[in-house]
Amino acid sequence: MPDVQALVNDFVNLLKKRRIEGSQATAKQTAVLLRSVISQQRVPHTNQATVLINAVRAVGEQIIDVNPIELAVGNIVRRVLHIIREEDLSLVTDAVAGLGMFAGSDDEDDVERDDYPALSAASVAAAARSTSRPPSLQTLLEDVTDSAVVPPTPSSGGDSEGISRTLEKGSSGRKFKHDVIEAVNELIQDITSCHEQIAEQAVEHIHQNEVILTLGSSKTVLEFLCAAKEKKRSFKVVVAEGAPRYQGQVLAKELAARGIQTTVIADSATFAMISQVNMVIVGAHAVMANGGVIAPIGLHMVALAAQRHAVPFVVLAGSHKLCPLYPHNPQVLLTELRSPSELLDFGEFSDLMDSATGSGSLHVVNPAFDYVPPNLVSLFITDT
Repeated sequence: MPDVQALVNDFVNLLKKRRIEGSQATAKQTAVLLRSVISQQRVPHTNQATVLINAVRAVGEQIIDVNPIELAVGNIVRRVLHIIREEDLSLVTDAVAGLGMFAGSDDEDDVERDDYPALSAASVAAAARSTSRPPSLQTLLEDVTDSAVVPPTPSSGGDSEGISRTLEKGSSGRKFKHDVIEAVNELIQDITSCHEQIAEQAVEHIHQNEVILTLGSSKTVLEFLCAAKEKKRSFKVVVAEGAPRYQGQVLAKELAARGIQTTVIADSATFAMISQVNMVIVGAHAVMANGGVIAPIGLHMVALAAQRHAVPFVVLAGSHKLCPLYPHNPQVLLTELRSPSELLDFGEFSDLMDSATGSGSLHVVNPAFDYVPPNLVSLFITDT
C-alpha cells in the first residue's frame, strides 16, 4: 500500500492547487485519506484509541492548515476523531459490563480475567459517565438512542464467554480498528449520498406554481429542484448568473434540459425580481456554529433583498458542512481571492496594472465567498 505520508502529500498538493472542486468532494477525499491513515496505523493492546487519535490529529493539522477556507476538511477530521472516541467508549463499556458478570462469581479462573484489556481508571469513569451525560451533536445527527451507550444486562454464562473471546489479547486491537474503519466507511457513504437525502425533502418545501430564485451553480440545489419536478410539481426558477464565473448559466442550462421553466437574470437585477419570487433556495460552502453561512459571492445581497420583501431564504447544506467554529475565530477564513483575470483581460488593462510592484493605478479584487449572517436565513435543510 502507498506510504501514508505520500498520500498526505498528494492530498496537500491537490488542496494547494485548488484541484478539488466543492465541499462534498473535499469532505469525501478527506475521509478516504483518514481511513487510510487508520488502516495503516499499528495499534498496541492498550491505549488503542490514543494512538489512532494522535495519528489522525497529526495528519489533520497538516491538511487543515493548507487551505483554511476549506472548512469541510476540519469538519471531517473532527468527525473521525469523534468516531474513534465513541468506538473506544463502546469497547470500554462492553469490557466493564463483562467484568461485572464475573463480580458475583468466584469460580472463574484468573486466566480468563486476564483476557480483558487493561482498563484505566479514567476509562472506567468515562464508561460510567456515558450513561448519564447528554447526547453529543454527533449522536443526535446519527439518531442514536440512549440504549446504544448503556451497558447490556448479562443474561447467561454464554454471553460472558462471547465477550471474553471478543476481547482476547491480539484480537481486541484488530476489532477496535475494524470497527473504526467501518464507521468511517459509513461516514463516507453519508457524504456521497447527501444530495439524494436532501433532495428527498424537496416535495415538502416546493409547491405548485411557485417561483424560486437561486444564484450561481450548486449540485445540491440542482438535485433538489429536479426531485420536485419528478414529483410532478410545476414551478419556475429564476437564476442569477453568478458573475464573474457565470456558474448560474450552467445551472440554468441543466434545469432547462430537464424540463424546468428557467429565467436567467443578472446579479444586479435580483432586487428588481425578488418581489415576484416565492422562495430563495441556495447552496452553501459552510454553515458556522452561530448559523451564519459562508456562501458564493453575491448571496448576501440576495439574502438582504429576500428579507426586505419577506421572502423565505432557504439554505441546503449536507451535515459535512456544519462547522463548530464561529466567524470570529482566528482560524476561520471567511473568503478567498480568486484570479483578477476572471474580471479583466490582462492584455487590455496591462498598462494600468503593475502586478510585480503593486504600484499600478488599477487594482482588482475578486472575492470568492460572502458571509450571510444568521438573521437572514429562514431555514436550513440538511441530509439528516
